[in-house]
Amino acid sequence: SCYGQTLSVSTYVGETLFCIFLAVFGLVLESSGLVLFAYVIGNVQTSLQSITVTREDEWRLHQRDAEEWMRRRQLPNELRERVRRFMQFKWHATGGVHEEAVLKFLPEDLRRDIKRHLCLELVRQVPFFSQMDDQLLDTICARLVSSLCTKGTYIVREGDPVTEMLFIIRGELESSTTDRLTGLFTSITLKAGDFCGEELLGWAPVPKPTARLPSATRTVKAVTEVEAFSLKPEDLKFVAMQFSSLNSKKLQHSLRFYSHKWRTWGARLIQAASRRYRRRKMAKGLRSGDSNGEDDRPRKKNL
Repeated sequence: SCYGQTLSVSTYVGETLFCIFLAVFGLVLESSGLVLFAYVIGNVQTSLQSITVTREDEWRLHQRDAEEWMRRRQLPNELRERVRRFMQFKWHATGGVHEEAVLKFLPEDLRRDIKRHLCLELVRQVPFFSQMDDQLLDTICARLVSSLCTKGTYIVREGDPVTEMLFIIRGELESSTTDRLTGLFTSITLKAGDFCGEELLGWAPVPKPTARLPSATRTVKAVTEVEAFSLKPEDLKFVAMQFSSLNSKKLQHSLRFYSHKWRTWGARLIQAASRRYRRRKMAKGLRSGDSNGEDDRPRKKNL
């Protein structure tokens, strides 16, 4: 310590004791500062650990409540396992943080900027939306909510009402359909940057749509754990009401071009035409073979 170092000590006992007191007082202050600093650091570490422990305890509490509820409702083991998988996946994906609850208490402009950062590039990867202006894209981003799906989850089944559009962040979905007339099965894999539920894009811009949601033209199933953003029909309808550009013929043409539904119909038409061509070619070959066979047979001589 530097306390008392500049003093000139005499042989007087009082001055000597005073210098000793200053030195000891300085050491006490310095030691107290170190102790206080260590105390503050310890409290910070304890607080961080308590937050982590609290979240883990909260997750365990939810897990215990879910187990008790499933036991009371006598759910079969298969359903119980699906519930456990989803809870485990949600914990790993979010860390116990409720994203929408956090955003809810932020100012509107800050929420908009955060959603723009998280969602804009993903929305722009959808060709149908890439032609829209930034104001419309901001409106869409503001209404996207996080969605999680475990492996084996059916997003929608063919013929059921479409209740959302999904924009994939991570994971893979299988989109498939079976032609009722020919029995032809077609399937494609949707990955990060792809979307499903495009049937709503043709439903939302209608000035006076019916309350009935459009039916799914394909069955969509998660083949891995999937993280995505979801856009509900009422939110897409709101966007359509605010921006009349959704009704433009150019965007409707873009919808048809990029829609999996229209692509499937196009593929079916091509496949049907190819089958008809092969049948005609085969029939023509058979007729040609019969004609050649008749020419090669020996003619009977007249007696």
